[in-house]
Amino acid sequence: MYVQTRHIGGLTIRLLRPGDTATVSALFERLGPRSRERRFCGAKPRLSADELRLLAQVDAEHHVLVGYLDGDPEPVGIAHLVRDGKSAEVAFEVADEYQGRGIGTILTRELATDARAAGVTELVATVCGDNPPAASLMARVAQSLHVRWRGGEQELVAGLEGGAG
Repeated sequence: MYVQTRHIGGLTIRLLRPGDTATVSALFERLGPRSRERRFCGAKPRLSADELRLLAQVDAEHHVLVGYLDGDPEPVGIAHLVRDGKSAEVAFEVADEYQGRGIGTILTRELATDARAAGVTELVATVCGDNPPAASLMARVAQSLHVRWRGGEQELVAGLEGGAG
């Protein structure tokens, strides 16, 4: 899929190949310390081999989209979905230099569309502390959004309309 908006010249979205740890690692390297802390709820100088393997897992329950911008050979964003019945956990990362351009929203909207088609009725994202950009992104892809605090983490539950049974 290819998307153009006023904020980006052209975003190509593709599925992550099963086991493609190189792509996951390449995006992780483009995240600064603050982005890593927000994504992983603490300092994260590197991903372990097990974490890389899990983040690159693609199967019937694990769906991962990767975004590439024209002129940049490295991934600029990744959105993960792990399905559990009618619910799915989501996570997303965008390279620091490209944040705020709508890439995370585009990737997450595509995940939500795929999730609805698979019968998922809610997306759940756990974010570290107060993360207004993540809450705003989830609100943009949802029919409803509920926020619950669990210790220092927020659980964002985005209701989806039109899930196919």
